[in-house]
Amino acid sequence: MSTIDREMMSRALQLATKARFTSSPNPAVGCVITRDGKIIGEGFTRPAGGNHAEIEALSGAGDTSGATAYVTLEPCSHQGNTGPCADALIAAGVTRVVVACEDPNPQVAGAGIKKCQDAGIEVEVGLLEDQARDINKGFIKRHEQGTPWVTVKMASSLDGRTAMASGQSQWITTPAARADVQRLRAANCAIITGIGTQKMDDPSLTVRITSADVGVEDELRQPLRVVVDAQLLMSPEARMFQQPGDTAVATLDGPEQRAKAEALVAAGAEVIFLPAMAGHVDLQALLVELAVRGCNQVLVEAGAGLAGAFIAEGLLDELVCYWAPKLFGNEARPMFNLPIQTIDAHLALSVRDMRQIGEDIRITLYPDKDY
Repeated sequence: MSTIDREMMSRALQLATKARFTSSPNPAVGCVITRDGKIIGEGFTRPAGGNHAEIEALSGAGDTSGATAYVTLEPCSHQGNTGPCADALIAAGVTRVVVACEDPNPQVAGAGIKKCQDAGIEVEVGLLEDQARDINKGFIKRHEQGTPWVTVKMASSLDGRTAMASGQSQWITTPAARADVQRLRAANCAIITGIGTQKMDDPSLTVRITSADVGVEDELRQPLRVVVDAQLLMSPEARMFQQPGDTAVATLDGPEQRAKAEALVAAGAEVIFLPAMAGHVDLQALLVELAVRGCNQVLVEAGAGLAGAFIAEGLLDELVCYWAPKLFGNEARPMFNLPIQTIDAHLALSVRDMRQIGEDIRITLYPDKDY
């Protein structure tokens, strides 16, 4: 493919990033329409129920006969809240479509490409595919594996401590890092915490920035708040119930929990009853439930116990750590409760990104492939 092709797909990928805060459960897609090497239309996915990227791009492009469309994800071929984008491209007279990656959704999965090809459109697939998959890593994982992308976020001192022995943890990082966490929250469909953190901090777990703060046009959503609470100890007076957005409490399915659930439901919570695993809420079952609800990405903001459980059970996809240039000492609480006894049993991680946020350092890591 040509240099122009790469430039146009790069622009489409930039547009796709604008949708990642608002498109879920749909994928974040960007589209650029060109004619004679010049951009005549562009767009990105609007919130669920709104236009897909191709429709947005076509609507402002004017005459598109003989044009080329660059799309970061295969054009859809099925009727949802909006019509098939493949049909729209065909009707517009587009003669070439360049696709970054195929759509893993079983309702599409190559059918959009085939529909375009059957209409005589030249289709090329795979340009900047890795970048396109990264933008939609949660959407792709949900359709390929049946669970959302799991990011565990931790803030710690330089010696790996997340709270003092008393539980005091506000504030470890600077306001700049905490503002960055708000962006991370906004990009996720759900935020998961544990009953220990809820009892200790009584957090709101809300997104407290606006669309203007992240450079997008559509209103940011409030992620679903999920409290993992095996014994249903959460109080109906919890701060979460006074916040915008929805709160769910994941608990074990037992008579005691069923009896307690009524007060939480009256307070505005949804109670999700899940099976037990080793006496605790089955986290894999929780993730499957969230995927069924259309959650592409979830953020775990929890203490050492729950965060460690997600890692120990092999559910971690991404670890984001904010390190403050402070020392808390050996009596402070650790980042994770992990039953690792020998060096050989360590969990290997690969650094994907490292940057300074205010006075703090943010490191993004992925577990090694054999994790």
